[in-house]
Amino acid sequence: MKNIPSPDTVFPNEYGTTCFIKNVIKAPNIIVGDYTYYDDEKDPAGFEKNNVLFNYPVFGDKLIIGKFCQIASGTQFIMGAANHRLSSATTYPFNIIGGVWADVAPAHLSQLPHKGDTVIGNDVWLGRNCVVMLGVKIGDGAIVAAHSVVTRNVEPYCVAGGNPARFIKKRFDEELISLLLEFRWWDLPPEQLTEVLPLLCDSDLDRVKNEIRHKLSEKNGNADR
Repeated sequence: MKNIPSPDTVFPNEYGTTCFIKNVIKAPNIIVGDYTYYDDEKDPAGFEKNNVLFNYPVFGDKLIIGKFCQIASGTQFIMGAANHRLSSATTYPFNIIGGVWADVAPAHLSQLPHKGDTVIGNDVWLGRNCVVMLGVKIGDGAIVAAHSVVTRNVEPYCVAGGNPARFIKKRFDEELISLLLEFRWWDLPPEQLTEVLPLLCDSDLDRVKNEIRHKLSEKNGNADR
């Protein structure tokens, strides 16, 4: 039997800085896919405590991260409860300060804007010290440059960077992007994935296109029988 790395290990290699974070997450509103790792020299297993900020599940939002994502050291996700009331003359959260203010000011969480779940696709690379703001959607295969602040959605297989992060370029042409999104290699069983790893790491993109076309054709042909 092949020695295929297990997604259920906490530290997959000897370096001790890389953690498959789905195995250390406790919060019910943080959902992480297989093989997604956080890399940190100091505390890679402390991802939930150190890198997901203002996370109060009672607020109702989720952080959903797909499979095979690569999250560099210092990347942070800002959850919805970090926000402030925007619809009034002041943003100050009097209610949570306490005293009589807690009695006369509206309940803090009830007045916060809800921007929905933060969703990170599959095979996303988030560079060192990125900040991903609440409600952002980052598509499959996207790359976010180091020290970026992501305030808006990033399309699949695009590169974004800056503060605020802006579109820089598409990683591939439209044909290859379409093929990859249909192929969804991250959903392959471990044995099949192991077989296609040389293809996924091949820099001859024309060959990659041809091989994926062939595999999709075989798959669709089998499905039609």
